[in-house]
Amino acid sequence: MSASTSLKTPRTALELQRIVVSKLGWVGCGIALLLVIAPLLDIVGVVTINGLSAFSVQLFTKNTGGTTNGLLNAMEGTVVITLFAMLIAVPIGIGAGIHLSEYGRDRLSSTIRFLSDVLTGTPSIVLGYFSYIVFIIGFGWGFSLAAAAITLAILIVPYLARITELALQQVPNSMREAAYALGATDSKVVFKVVLPAASAGVITGTLLGLAISVGETAPLIYTAGWSDFTWTSRTRIPTLWPMPRPSSSCSWCSPSTSACASS
Repeated sequence: MSASTSLKTPRTALELQRIVVSKLGWVGCGIALLLVIAPLLDIVGVVTINGLSAFSVQLFTKNTGGTTNGLLNAMEGTVVITLFAMLIAVPIGIGAGIHLSEYGRDRLSSTIRFLSDVLTGTPSIVLGYFSYIVFIIGFGWGFSLAAAAITLAILIVPYLARITELALQQVPNSMREAAYALGATDSKVVFKVVLPAASAGVITGTLLGLAISVGETAPLIYTAGWSDFTWTSRTRIPTLWPMPRPSSSCSWCSPSTSACASS
């Protein structure tokens, strides 16, 4: 006991200072963490308490009426716009990824990769405003499902292309060489060997594109607009395909309204 005690040396003033500073640093980090988490917990608590009181069956069965009623039209619009956007983006994005991975060795492919990286970093509100200028004003489509779906597809395609390319590049070249040795053509090698082997990564990219499509709202402000009605062929917003600009004889509004007056 005396030997172990004699081996222990007293801490120097510098060591004690370091310990005190370390403890104060941990306390400061804890206080900073509480300052960040407290507002978040407050927001979640208020939304949960007030949301549970308004949660009912009509939330999923009635359309929005101002700030009341349900969210049926919003949920239906999300499903319809996302469906059409994915139908446009998935074939183009996966096809571009296949080309970049299997045949992209020229300058054009390098340019496509560069532009894809640029588009992934472009704010969605900028793309929405661009689509508003081109589709809504330039082509005269008006707020429509086509404009919204094309805008979201343009936003999704770069992600699908790059993720598909990276997933296909993870497939060993020996699998390609074995397929070619058996007499397989380029298309069979890609669609029968390489693409199934990289299906997990391709599906991951597709799900990421789906999440981006569902979560984006800024581009839809400029392309799809807003409506308190569900999607039918008789409503003005949203429409499936572009409709002509309203005139004084339009059936969905009177000439005195702002929509007709602006035309």
